[in-house]
Amino acid sequence: MTSGFTSLRHIALVSLVVDDYDRAKAFYCGSLGFECLSDQSLPDGKRWLVVRPKGQAATGLLLAQADGKEQTVTIGNQTGGRVGFFLYTDDFNADFRRMKDNGICFLEQPRHEIYGTVAVFEDLYGNKWDLLQPAAETA
Repeated sequence: MTSGFTSLRHIALVSLVVDDYDRAKAFYCGSLGFECLSDQSLPDGKRWLVVRPKGQAATGLLLAQADGKEQTVTIGNQTGGRVGFFLYTDDFNADFRRMKDNGICFLEQPRHEIYGTVAVFEDLYGNKWDLLQPAAETA
């Protein structure tokens, strides 16, 4: 049985709840070296703020400022303490050094796994990320 979907589809955005638009933008575009694709004010005081790794064509992060206590308590723990975001690289060593030089907090030293070279780091809010160079690309 087929699903009936015939078009090409991909995940375009993932929302990430943050405490402040400007602070989040400075971290992702400054410390992590992402690019800002869109930063537009909306009529309700919110912003459409989209960032993504430079040169990456598909998925971006929609940085969404928390609106109320229920959303505020999720900041930094949107995946229940697990690694929830995966930043792929084709030059692990260079990116690891650059990120450390930019103040990124790594929770471990780089390690080699069957799937590639990886190290867990935290973003500005404590969300856990993998910096990952897949095994097929590991030198």
